[in-house]
Amino acid sequence: MNQLFDIPGAASKISGEVDSVFLYILLVGLFFFVVTQGALIYFALRYRKKKGEPERETPYITSNRALETIWIVIPSILVLSIFYYGYTVYMKMQAPMPGAQEIGVVAKQWLWEFTYPDGRKAVNELHVQTGKPVGLSMTSEDVIHSLYLPDFRIKQDILPGRYTKMYLLPDRPGEYQIFCAEYCGQGHSLMLGKLIVMDAHEYAEWSGRQAGESQAAMPPARRGEELVKNSGCLGCHTTDGSPRVGPSLKGLFGRRVELSDGSSVTADEDYLKESMTDPGAKVVKGYANVMPTFKGTLSDADITDIISYMKTLK
Repeated sequence: MNQLFDIPGAASKISGEVDSVFLYILLVGLFFFVVTQGALIYFALRYRKKKGEPERETPYITSNRALETIWIVIPSILVLSIFYYGYTVYMKMQAPMPGAQEIGVVAKQWLWEFTYPDGRKAVNELHVQTGKPVGLSMTSEDVIHSLYLPDFRIKQDILPGRYTKMYLLPDRPGEYQIFCAEYCGQGHSLMLGKLIVMDAHEYAEWSGRQAGESQAAMPPARRGEELVKNSGCLGCHTTDGSPRVGPSLKGLFGRRVELSDGSSVTADEDYLKESMTDPGAKVVKGYANVMPTFKGTLSDADITDIISYMKTLK
């Protein structure tokens, strides 16, 4: 089927489900195309005026409640079924995958930089293992980009100053093309990368070859811990759950936080980054607005590593 319609091969289970949604829409549309065009041709031939046939007066029909009900109800049901089917698959694509290996992605003109949990970095090549879920935590260093994996049927915009997430579960070894699907400047068409999916044995061998490099690099969470210690964060925050001048960092990531204005927000990557660069924007209820800004002091890479450390404080 994929070869017939020139569709890239399906590299994950969700790819097949996405294809099924589009196939369902295609078949519904094809069925009604055949029905309507077939009826059009039939009536054009059946009721055409024949040579020598006397003129007949066309009946004046103002309404037909049964037909009107049918062509409102049936299309409405079909449209709702398409929406429900598509929405169900979309939510599967967006749902976090338990136990996913988190890999950092920085998009910049015009390359992809990947950071593994052990601190190793790679440019334009991402290695993953079949059957193991992967979570990509992505941000941009300059303009809007978009990571697109045609074989996985997934695409996610990447924004400067924010974090976006993408999950995938590869189940077929091979090399797959990574594209930028958002025009990002003169070198946009050259912003290509490779997703290399390996079986367990190949991945273990590859990881072993990278051991020396990973020992030389400091894991993001470890570097984030050092930054927290060296940037004065522990003067106002604790890591054991007890309050101080500011709320404790322990268990903060992913928690719902009540703010001083009565609203609440989830402490995700974007909230934590904003709290470091513009701390007065969202002040936690019960605490004074006394935190200094670290904008210009901490780089985006520093902030990403601090957030990685905070994720470990459960």
